[in-house]
Amino acid sequence: MIKKIKASRSEKIIFIFIIILSVLSFGSFFLIKDKCLFVKDYNPKKIKFDNPKNIAILNVPCGNVIIELYPEISPNSVKRFKTLVEARAYDKIAFHRVIKNVLVQAGDLQFGKKGNLNYAKIGTGKSGLGTINSEIDAPFDFIRGSVGLARAQKYNTEDSQFFILLRDEPLYETEYTPIGKVIYGLEALEKIKFLDKSQYVLRPDFINSLTLLK
Repeated sequence: MIKKIKASRSEKIIFIFIIILSVLSFGSFFLIKDKCLFVKDYNPKKIKFDNPKNIAILNVPCGNVIIELYPEISPNSVKRFKTLVEARAYDKIAFHRVIKNVLVQAGDLQFGKKGNLNYAKIGTGKSGLGTINSEIDAPFDFIRGSVGLARAQKYNTEDSQFFILLRDEPLYETEYTPIGKVIYGLEALEKIKFLDKSQYVLRPDFINSLTLLK
């Protein structure tokens, strides 16, 4: 007859500790894997907007980012942005430049397309529509969530690339052309992939879609 051996109290404690540790490790794996777990995804159909014709919906890996555009501040720049959005030119375009807790940048239509990235040239691509003049005269506070057009070192070189601020940058006023502000979903942009040692991202995240509210 086989006798049952009772576990000691210390053995029971160790066993329970191992189980708890395993559960925590298993749970942590999924929390790390799903970076979007605690990010709210906003449904624009459930939000009432004062000026719906100037609302853009940027869909990224962690959900919708809702942007209000300001044509009264930068009419030509917003017109260019809307033209490209309506053409679905930004769909599947990389967030090629990301500075943690500072900004995300996308919009290289020439070298930033998913499946056809050119790491040697990304950030220098054009839209094919030509450059437009900087619109920097109107007062604008570049606070967290502000959306602006990127440019080369010289003024009047804006085209298709845009950035969104993740923190206040007051020195950007009169330096960059503002086109709008994020009014919902900025948290989704804080989850965009970045690198610690470079502003330019290897195997970056992409814009799923960028559309105007209909």
